[in-house]
Amino acid sequence: MGKIKLGMIGGGIGSFFGDAHRRAARICNDFSVVGGVFSSQYKKTLELAELEDLDKNRCYSDVHSLVTGENSLAEEDRMQVVSIVTPNSFHYQQAKILLENNFHVVCDKPVTLSSAEAEELGRIVARTGKVFCITHTYTGYPMVRQIKEFIKQGVVGNIQRIDVQYYQSWVNPLINGGKPELSLWKLDPDITGISSCMGDIGVHAFNLVEYTTGIKVTRVLADLNNYSPDIKLDLDGTVLLGFNENLRGVIRASQIANGEENGITLAIYGSKAGLKWEQENPNRLSKIEFGKPEIVYKPGNMYNTAFAEASHTMPFGHPEGIYEALANIYKGVAKSIRGVKTYDGEYPGIEDGIRGMKFIECTVKSNQLGNKWVDL
Repeated sequence: MGKIKLGMIGGGIGSFFGDAHRRAARICNDFSVVGGVFSSQYKKTLELAELEDLDKNRCYSDVHSLVTGENSLAEEDRMQVVSIVTPNSFHYQQAKILLENNFHVVCDKPVTLSSAEAEELGRIVARTGKVFCITHTYTGYPMVRQIKEFIKQGVVGNIQRIDVQYYQSWVNPLINGGKPELSLWKLDPDITGISSCMGDIGVHAFNLVEYTTGIKVTRVLADLNNYSPDIKLDLDGTVLLGFNENLRGVIRASQIANGEENGITLAIYGSKAGLKWEQENPNRLSKIEFGKPEIVYKPGNMYNTAFAEASHTMPFGHPEGIYEALANIYKGVAKSIRGVKTYDGEYPGIEDGIRGMKFIECTVKSNQLGNKWVDL
C-alpha cells in the first residue's frame, strides 16, 4: 500500500491544530493530504487548497459534498481517512457521517458534547469496523510511553499517589484586561459543551492518568471556578480522583494561571520509585527513589523500552516536540489501517473518547452538587 489518502474537515488558514495535523501526517510519512472541507466558507477552503497545492476539485463546501465527491471516485483514489479539526459541537455529526460512509476517522477531543453521543459513536465504530482515533496528543511523546511501559514492568511498584497539573493562562487577559470576549467559541457552551477548563485541558490530564497507569478512575470530587460572572463555564478547578485500588490522585487545571503557557506535569509515585515528566521539557523523564540519586531517561537511547524507542523520530540529543508526538499517533492509525500489529496504546481510540466525556460530565455534576463524590 502506498501513502494513505487523508482528508480534513476544519483546520483552515490560521488554525494551529489544522496545521499541526498536516505537519504530523507529513512527519510520519504515511499519509498524503488530498483535500477536504477546511472552512465553513468555501472561499477560505479554496485559499487553503491554493496554499497547500491541493486539487481544488477535491476541496468541498461541506461534509456531505465530500462524501458524495469521494465516493464517486475509484476505490484506489478516494480518501481513506478524514481528520476532524472543528469546534466541539460539530464532532459527533461529522464523525457519524464519515464512519457510516466508509471513512476511517481521526478526531480532535473532546469526541462529542455528551457521553451519550460518545457511546453512540462507539456503537457505530464497532458496527462499521473502521479505525477511530481521538487525538490525545500527549500520549504520543516517547517518554510518556516509557512511563506506561515502566508501570507495566513494575518499575514503580504499587502505585500510591498520582498528581497531574495542567496550567495555562490564555483566558487571563480576557477577564482582567476588559470585557471578556464571550464570542470566543471555547467559552461558548453551545459550541464547546458544559465545561471549558476541564473539557479542554483537564480531560487531557485525566487521559494521561488512565493511559500511563492502566488504572481506571472510579469516582471524582470536583471544585470548579468560573472566576468571572460573565463566564458561563469553568476556568479553573481541582479534581480529586478515586480508584478501585487503595489509591488517590488529583488533577489541578487552570486557564487563568497567569504566566503559565502549557504547563503539564505528571507525577506517579509507587512503593519502589516515582516517575516525573513535564510537557514543556518532554524529552526528559525522571525516576526518583528514596535515598538514591535521580535517574534521567531521554529518547533515542538503547536503554529505553521498545515502545519508547519505536516512538522517537530523531537520533538521541535532537529535541522533539508536539508535532512529533502527534505524528506518532498518526503512525499508529496508519498501522491499524494497514492491518499491522500496533503497540498497546499506540493511538487513543473511541473508548478513550467515551471515558473523557464521562469524566467531564462527572466533574461538572460533582461541582453542582456542592463538591460531592460522583461515580464515573
